[in-house]
Amino acid sequence: MPVIRTELLISAPRKRCFELARSIDIHMESTAKTNEKAVAGVTSGLINVGESVTWEAVHFGIKQHLTAKITELEEPFYFADEMVSGAFKRFWHKHEFIERGSQTLMIDTFDYTSPLGWIGKVADVLFLEKYMKSFLLERNLYIKKVAESEQQES
Repeated sequence: MPVIRTELLISAPRKRCFELARSIDIHMESTAKTNEKAVAGVTSGLINVGESVTWEAVHFGIKQHLTAKITELEEPFYFADEMVSGAFKRFWHKHEFIERGSQTLMIDTFDYTSPLGWIGKVADVLFLEKYMKSFLLERNLYIKKVAESEQQES
């Protein structure tokens, strides 16, 4: 059961970062290289507690579907989503936003279990944990880029 934790300091207000992280549209832009698209549930705009989204994406050359539901949300401090169905055995993903003066510390905690028992554990060690950390960091760097560029225009 790997737990991936990333921290990223963003030069933008907490509420702006919080909203960008909940944006279905920003998620699709940030994951364009895996052709990630919202195909059911909330498919654009901001997702809220109790709502779900089904993503279609290509990972490792395989088209996959994953449904996640927002199970916790306290605006603008944090929200968490959990897998309802998909390739993982399970996952829980918490997004936290902490004010640091005029900046926001965005903390991402992704706690997951791979499917297939010991085969999944071997996959974690060989490539999956590294792949997921890179995927999450790339998405968060995109949020940072958008938050900071739009902040400068204000």
